Amino acid sequence: MGVILAVVAGILVGWLAPGVGKSVGVLGTMFVDLIKMMISPVIFCTIVLGIGSVKAAAKVGKVGGLALTYFIGMSTVALGIGLLVGNLLHAGSGLKISADVAGTSAQLAEQSHGAGGTMDFVSSIIPTSLLSSLTAGSVLQTLFVALLVGFGVQALGKQGEPILRGVGYVQKLVFKILSMILWLAPIGAFGAIANVVGQTGLAAVVQLATLMLGFYLTCLIFVFGVLGSILRVVAGVSIFKLVRYLAREYLLIFATSSSESALPRLIAKMEHIGVERTTVGIVVPTGYSFNLDGTAIYLTMASLFIADAMGRPLFFTEQLSLLLFMIIASKGAAGVSGAGLATLAGGLQSHRPELLDGVGLIVGIDRFMSEARAVTNFSGNAVATLLVGSWTHTVDAERVRTVLDGTLPFDESMMVDEGHGESVEELAVEDPAISEQRILTRI
Repeated sequence: MGVILAVVAGILVGWLAPGVGKSVGVLGTMFVDLIKMMISPVIFCTIVLGIGSVKAAAKVGKVGGLALTYFIGMSTVALGIGLLVGNLLHAGSGLKISADVAGTSAQLAEQSHGAGGTMDFVSSIIPTSLLSSLTAGSVLQTLFVALLVGFGVQALGKQGEPILRGVGYVQKLVFKILSMILWLAPIGAFGAIANVVGQTGLAAVVQLATLMLGFYLTCLIFVFGVLGSILRVVAGVSIFKLVRYLAREYLLIFATSSSESALPRLIAKMEHIGVERTTVGIVVPTGYSFNLDGTAIYLTMASLFIADAMGRPLFFTEQLSLLLFMIIASKGAAGVSGAGLATLAGGLQSHRPELLDGVGLIVGIDRFMSEARAVTNFSGNAVATLLVGSWTHTVDAERVRTVLDGTLPFDESMMVDEGHGESVEELAVEDPAISEQRILTRI
C-alpha cells in the first residue's frame, strides 16, 4: 500500500510541479545505490548455494537429473519469451530519460572503451583476491569466484557441508538486510517516478503501465499456454483444474508477494494429489532455486524496457549474452521480494553499466510485478512436479483425476501455514522417504 501511495504521489508531483519532481529524483538514485550495494553478496550466496543444490538433487539419480534438465530448459524458454515479447512491445521507446543520465552514460562508455580489447576484458574477470570480488563492484568477478567456491565446496563432499550451511546463514543475513532496504521502497519509488514524470510528462506513466500489463499478459500466456500445453500432453492434466486446486496458495502468494510462503502447502498438496514423497521432496525444493520462470520473464522484459527508455537499446548479441548471464544469476532469487530487482541490476551492471541508473525506472512498479513473478514461479514448480512424476512413473494418475475433480478434497486441518522452505528442503534431501506428518510437524 505504501508503494502504491508513493507512486501516485510521485506522478502528481512530477505532473503538477515538474521542477520539484526533478529535484527529488535523488531519492530514487539513493535507493538504487542501496540495491547496487547488495548485488555482489546476493549473487555470491545464491550461486554457491545453487551449485550445492545441484549436488543434493543429483544424489537421487533419475528424478534429480530429469528435474534439473527440465528446470534449466524451461527457464531458458521463459527468458527467450521475455526477450521476444520485450522486442515486440518496445514499451520504453521514446522516453529518452534524462540529460544527466546520458552524461553519466557517456562517462561510463568512455571508461569501458579505455578498458582494452577482448583479452583485457577476460583478464579483468579475475579479481586480485577472493574477497576483493565482493567489494570491487564487478558482477563478473563475483560470479567467477562464486562458481569456483561452489564447485570447490562440492568437491569436498561431506566436509564441504558445514561451509554450505555457513553460506546459507550469510544468505539469510544478506536477504534480511535487503528486506530492510526494501522498507525504503516507497521513498525510492516516489523520487524515481516524480523525476521521470517531471522530465517526460505523463508519457512515462503510460509506458510503465504498458510494461506492467505486457508482463502480466506474458505470464498468463506462459502459464496457461506453454505450461498448460506441456502438462496436458505429458500428464493429461488440465492446467485450469490444477490452478483451481491451488487457489488458496495463490491467495497466500498475492498477500505476501513471495512464492516461498506457499512452499510447505505445495509439498503437502502435491503429495495429496498422488505424487510420491520422494519425487515431491526433491522436485519442489530444488525448483524453488532453479525453476524461476516468472523471474526469468521479468528480468529480460525489464532489461529491454530500461535500455529502450534510456535510448540505448540492446543489440541482439548483447541480448543473448544477457540471457546466458540471467540463466545462472537468476537461480536462488525466489522467496525474497526484491531479490529479482538486485539480479536485474547485476545483469545490467555486467553487460551495460551505463544502463544501471535506469533501474530506478522499475522501482515504482516492481512491487506490482513481483506478485505476477511469484505466482508464475509457483505455477511452474507445481507443473514440474507432475511432469517429473509422470516421466519417472511416480504419480498415481487415477488419484490425480480424483483429486482435481473434487472427489477427494485436501484436508486443510492437516496443514500448517507457517514455515520456511529451508527446513523442508533439508528434510527432503536427508531422508526423501520422510512422512508428510513429520514434514508438517517440523515446519
